[in-house]
Amino acid sequence: MKSNFNLPNLLTVFRILLVPFFIYYLFQESQSYRVLAFVIFLVASITDLIDGYLARKWNQETEFGKFLDPLADKVLVIGAFITFILLNEQVEIWMVFLIVLRDMLITSLRYIGIRTGKPIQTTKIAKLKTAFQMGAIVILLTLFIVITTGQRNKINHLYDVGKDSGKLGIDIANENFWIFFQALQNKGAENVDLAYHFAAFLPYYVMLITTFITVLSGIRYLISNKQLLTWKNIYESLRKSK
Repeated sequence: MKSNFNLPNLLTVFRILLVPFFIYYLFQESQSYRVLAFVIFLVASITDLIDGYLARKWNQETEFGKFLDPLADKVLVIGAFITFILLNEQVEIWMVFLIVLRDMLITSLRYIGIRTGKPIQTTKIAKLKTAFQMGAIVILLTLFIVITTGQRNKINHLYDVGKDSGKLGIDIANENFWIFFQALQNKGAENVDLAYHFAAFLPYYVMLITTFITVLSGIRYLISNKQLLTWKNIYESLRKSK
């Protein structure tokens, strides 16, 4: 029986331990701390690539690792999105709720598969979902770095005021996009604060698309593995967990 105490699994645990530091530095006002948060996220993402590669190369894949590795990814991604809710008005609660719900369902499905000895089928759209989620986080982190705290507060205020007047987030994002488009036509790109204008609408569009892809991948996952969603399998997984 393979030991759970190996380097790939330790890297996975290390990735989980990085999450609190990532969130803490992201909340800080200093730009240098936000850069540090970005670096921590990159390091965590790199360990995700390394631990899987080493586990396969050294034949150290374990059931514990197979369960923990995607769980670590979810902790990192969900931690980032929940933090964004508090820092960016364009990241709305319903978006993150759907992302979290999808991941909870798939984690439960993966747990049932492991406990019953029935491997789950992955889907191509699941990899696309991961790419979009990671891309969304990178874009938001980059915008946190390139705009000032004052600019971020100004953008958040625009969304607060807009929502108070009955507008939807997408309405406000569209308005900010057209303001940016008109500014480009009138002043030219060299005279427009590109970072500020992008930060006023891009996060909403990115999160909207990411949420759609995430939900779609969750539905596809459930359809591909519907054979696991039986009372017999659920009961067996609960019985073996005791």
